Amino acid sequence: MHVGLIGGIGPAATEHYYRGLVERHAASGTPLELTIAHADVRDLSRNLASHDAVKQAGIFLRLVRRLEAAGAGAAAVTSMGGHFCIKELEAVSPLPILNAIPEVDAEIARRNLKTIGILGTRLVMESGLYGGITAARIVLPQGEALDAVHNNYVEMAIAGRVTDAQRRVFFAIGQQLCRERGAEAVMLGGTDLFLAFAGQDCGFPVMDCAEVHVDAIYRKSTGKA
Repeated sequence: MHVGLIGGIGPAATEHYYRGLVERHAASGTPLELTIAHADVRDLSRNLASHDAVKQAGIFLRLVRRLEAAGAGAAAVTSMGGHFCIKELEAVSPLPILNAIPEVDAEIARRNLKTIGILGTRLVMESGLYGGITAARIVLPQGEALDAVHNNYVEMAIAGRVTDAQRRVFFAIGQQLCRERGAEAVMLGGTDLFLAFAGQDCGFPVMDCAEVHVDAIYRKSTGKA
């Protein structure tokens, strides 16, 4: 299946999805049919801040129509932050939307995790990935720690690169979630967190929501879903 990605939120996350799909298709010897439509991270940031899911879904809808015109048979948003309006988008989209949230919940159940930590934007953390996680109890950073994760994450996502100081914040707070809050693993609920965690020993088990989503898109594109 020809799949369409809504990218640009942010650029590093889009590249992460693209590389992941290219690598999976190359490993299985299957052709990849893919179109990417660019969304503006500044629009998303404003609509997230104002909790205007309908407005953001309208922006995504225009891009889904563009993907449909390019021949895509399904579409995906390459951002956990962008999933804040996923229900509103699903309600109006002319294409099936490959929603990451049910896939993440299913992966938590598959791993038999009972308590899981979460890192990402403030809204992702406070809502428990928009209320879509039912397979485990979610624990999140508290007080200044939550602010630190949110602020450092947003700065990293906009820049498309991570600093050593930002990485230390994510690692220290993730360790707290496991050591003090009982998390068996920490869910990377922000797509750009791969910048901080990929190839690193953070000292605790992680589950990358973006990797789970890319796997699901790959299965759909090859007819294995």
